[in-house]
Amino acid sequence: MTRLVIVNVTLPEGIRDVAITDGVITEIAEELHPAGSDVVDGRGGALIPGLHDHHLHLHALAAATSSVRCGPPQVTSAAELATALAAAPTAGDAGWVRGFGYVETVAGMLDRTSLDRLHDRRPVRLQHRSGAVWFFNSAAAAIVNLSSGDHPGIERDALGAPTGRVWRADTWLRERIGGAGPPGLAAVGAELAQFGITGVTDATPDLPDDSLAHLLAEHANGALPQGLHLLGVEPEVTGSAPTVTVGPCKIVLADSDLPDFPTLCRQIRKIREHRRGVAVHCVTRESLLLLLAALDEVGAHPDDRIEHGAIVAEETALELSRRAIPVVTQPGFIADRGDDYLDRLDAHDVHDLYRCRTLMESGVAVALSSDAPYGPTDPWSVIAAAATRVAPDGRIVGAAERIDRRAALRMYLAPLSHPQSPPRTVAVGRPADLVVLAGSLDRALTIGSDAVRCTIIRGRVIYHG
Repeated sequence: MTRLVIVNVTLPEGIRDVAITDGVITEIAEELHPAGSDVVDGRGGALIPGLHDHHLHLHALAAATSSVRCGPPQVTSAAELATALAAAPTAGDAGWVRGFGYVETVAGMLDRTSLDRLHDRRPVRLQHRSGAVWFFNSAAAAIVNLSSGDHPGIERDALGAPTGRVWRADTWLRERIGGAGPPGLAAVGAELAQFGITGVTDATPDLPDDSLAHLLAEHANGALPQGLHLLGVEPEVTGSAPTVTVGPCKIVLADSDLPDFPTLCRQIRKIREHRRGVAVHCVTRESLLLLLAALDEVGAHPDDRIEHGAIVAEETALELSRRAIPVVTQPGFIADRGDDYLDRLDAHDVHDLYRCRTLMESGVAVALSSDAPYGPTDPWSVIAAAATRVAPDGRIVGAAERIDRRAALRMYLAPLSHPQSPPRTVAVGRPADLVVLAGSLDRALTIGSDAVRCTIIRGRVIYHG
């Protein structure tokens, strides 16, 4: 039996001590006797449930830490991109340069030829910040043999030659590139704990067997201590550990290649055969309307959810409410790239962008997430973005969608398996996934992640600042 006592923390009912036994909260009282127990002194700071990131990509996040940033704010022009690529470390035996976060405002919609002009000494692959497309220079295209590739995502010109753009082909590319396997997750687990994150949903679709095995192994050995909820795997994975759960099946409605209505209906029906909901990547208004029509045709499931909901019309919010479909969204993108949205999107799209208040007031359950590494990982910065809607250049993106910071925090406290459920609380009998803050909750919501003093996962201190 392991016992931990957190003393002198602030809960809604006042200053309390909290006892944890074998990973579960067993007692909350004004004063407990911690003799013989491990002790964390809260120094009067607030104690809250651990935060849950309801949509990210763990292996991509780990890979990004060893990659070069190829987009704003670090890189904003072709000259700056060429400099970044020249200085980039290589990844793997083939001397690859791996870039991420690219956007067309830097140097246009890259292809093999234009990327060669920027860097042709080493094989280069850059990922668009949406995660939808990779750009290869000629050296990289030769290594993976794009010319003979049979993946439908390989873009070709009028003569049938590969352009160097490869769409939504991560698994195929991973097999072609080879290497040492998925990256380790210890650094990712440590960073998430530092932010107070105690549970994550990996939203990677069609997770390959080796990636799944690696995720489970890193979780089992403690490198990734957070509770793990998976959308891109088969349901039988559930039995691997009590802290690993399987959610609805991930479907990607690609902006560049939407399926026709009968095809989408067949895809959802096949998933329904396993009595499973769907978690559907919807970025455009067209993809969202297509999905709602398909769900009306096939029938709903209580675990159905919308991923992103980047553009939601006001009348569509009411339709989501009527169907009781939650939205897992990422207002952190406003803080990360809101200036680009303002400059490039139509005004009516900006008005509908990453809604929070309208969804809430329409009765739609909303959960927040990062979509890391494509969006900012820090949940406290996402909370601030939901409250301020301030773009990098200081302009406001959709002021009417601002919400209170406490309301935004609650959207990080829903259970992993049911993001539409009420926020978790600190109570006897609950799992001891907790965060001790340095000072009050309001102070933490103002200063951000620096206020996280201690993160406890299943009764173990994982981070102590």
